[in-house]
This record gives sequence, C-alpha cells and structure tokens, in this order.
Amino acid sequence: MANVVIIGPAHPLRGGLATFNQRLAKQFIDEGHKCSIYSFSLQYPSFLFPGKTQYTDEPAPDNITIYSVINSINPFNWMKIGNRLKKERPDIIVVRFWLPFMGPALGTILRKVRKNKHTKIICIADNVIPHEKRPGDKPFTRYFLKSCDAFITMSEKVMSDLRQFEKNLPDGRQAKPALQVAHPLYDNFGDIISKAEARRHLELPEGEKIILFFGFIRKYKGLDILLEAMKQLDGIRLLVAGEFYEDEKPYHELIEKAGIADKLILRTDFIPDSEVKYYLCAADAVIQPYRNATQSGVTPLAYHFEKPMVVTNVGGLPKLVPHEKVGLVTEPDANSIAETIQRFYQLGENYFIPHLRNEKEKYSWSNMVSSISQLADDIQK
Repeated sequence: MANVVIIGPAHPLRGGLATFNQRLAKQFIDEGHKCSIYSFSLQYPSFLFPGKTQYTDEPAPDNITIYSVINSINPFNWMKIGNRLKKERPDIIVVRFWLPFMGPALGTILRKVRKNKHTKIICIADNVIPHEKRPGDKPFTRYFLKSCDAFITMSEKVMSDLRQFEKNLPDGRQAKPALQVAHPLYDNFGDIISKAEARRHLELPEGEKIILFFGFIRKYKGLDILLEAMKQLDGIRLLVAGEFYEDEKPYHELIEKAGIADKLILRTDFIPDSEVKYYLCAADAVIQPYRNATQSGVTPLAYHFEKPMVVTNVGGLPKLVPHEKVGLVTEPDANSIAETIQRFYQLGENYFIPHLRNEKEKYSWSNMVSSISQLADDIQK
C-alpha cells in the first residue's frame, strides 16, 4: 500500500481538474492505497480568474481528505507546504500541471519535497504549452518540469510539447520517463437517463434535433465557428451549456448579425456537477469545434453518457474519436462543421452507440492508477 498525495485543485474549487483529482483519489483509495489531496487556499487572484466564481456550492466528496492550503502567489507559503510534504514523506506525489502560472508555486514546493530522497514525483500534464500564451510561460514551465521525476500525458500533442522541454541529454542520459495514458471516463456524474427525462428536467422541447456545446467558453474552443455554421443548419438547435471565460459581447453580436437567436438555447452559467448528466443526455450529439486542442475533458463525458461526437481535426481529438465509429471528424471551419452535422443526422444517433460502448472500455481509472504505479517503480531514488 502506497501513501499517495495528489497536488491540484479540489473541492470547494470547481471545474474539470477538481473533478478529475477527486475521482483519481477515490480510485487510489478503492485499490487499497492511502490518498489525500493538497489543494489551493488561493488558486488564482480574482483579477486573473476569467469566470464568475472559483467555488462550488456542491457538497464535498465522501471519504477523501482535502487540504486547501496552497497559495499560488505567496512564496513563504510554498516553502511552508514544501517542508510539510517533505516531512510527511509520501511515497508518490501526483501533481497536476495545466498552466505555466502555477510553475513557480508547484516547482518550489516540489523542490523542497525532493530533499527527503524518498518521494517520487509524477506529473500529469494537461498542457505543457498553453492555449493562450503569456510572458514567462517558458521559464515558469521549465522551472516546474525540472522538479518532477516522470510524466503522464493524455494526448500525443502534449507528449510532443513535453519533449520540447524534456529531451535526451548530450551526455547520452535519457529524458525522464513519460507515458501517454488515455483520459479516463468521468463516471461520477451519475448514470445515463433517457433523453425525454433529461429534456423535461431542462425544459427543452422533446421532439427537436438538439446538438450540445458543453464547457467553459474560450476562444480556442471555437464556439464562434460553430455559431457561423448554425446559419447553414435548418431544423437543428444548438444548446450552449457553459460559462463564458472571456468577453461574451462578441458572441452576442455574432448571434444578432447572423440572425440565429431562434436556433440557440443559451445556458451560459456554470453547470454544477449535479446537472451535467441532464445536458449530456438531452443532446443528440456533442460538438467540439475547437481551433486547437490537447485533449478534452468533454470527450470522456460524451463517452460515459454514450453520446456521439463531432470534433475538429486538431490536436488529440481525432485519435480519441474514431471517424464514423464513435463520431465524426471535420475541419475547423463553418462550412465543414455544418456539412458534418448534417452527415451525423443522416447516419442517425443509433449508428454510433455500439461503437461508443465498445470503445469506452479502454478508458478506465484503474488503468491510470496502474500507469502511475508503473512509473513510480521505474524511478530510481
């Protein structure tokens, strides 16, 4: 039995990273390990956070110990938490990395921990090169990566980005070990319910064709491209479920200019965990019109709720969504997306269900835990 610490967001912080960390902790505990989460007392200063609130009103997960103690902007706190974890001597630390801004805090904490010559530090890298670039990205990322012993990525794109930093050394030494592991399915949002029940709950029309854009709204996710595509689609409505993480004014101007307001259902507040299943189950398909992508937490959601996907041919998405099996792959422009959505309705939702059920077997939390354990065994201390 290992003593495992996960460093990353957790309750009462909200969002996909917190959901992932809590589900991973549960898997470690279910498999007989000791596991706790070191989360943030301050994750982002309010002026850096693009949403309305960083916190959830939902209850804390059962049977998971969460310490909300890391302050992302206070170096004295980094030293304190680093020394605390150094003394605790966990066997494994699993640290999430998704934004260079977190590099100084996490890198400093981990450098302190490394001094105990015992703890093995494994990073799960959601991004290495961020979607939106800012000054300091490269030095902050490099500082963080040097504090880790091994890495897990969940897409080829992130693995490729990682190797831009983590290369074989001139003296012949190998780069630190890294594994690519499929993003496990989010199976903690409840079971599949009928489309009719989901639409009644959300007060949506039961007989209409409805496609879903789900998640935080940011430029790289291409909602504006999808809105342009909606001009070409008759008899189909788009349900947008997720909070704006940037200025929403250009989107509303685009909607008005395109004259598509009657084709849209906008639910642009944060979607709490208890409501997620209703949105996924209410849709005919999930649309991911991304301009660029590493991997997406929306894809495992669609797999869990057995919803076909239309995704753009960027980053790791095509690998995750085999074409004309679990969904359709298209190009990131309005014409292609419109044509592909029409193709989806020609094939019909039921065409994809058997493939979805078969493919989703690959994406287990036990596989993630065993991969982390494998890397830990490979690390020499």
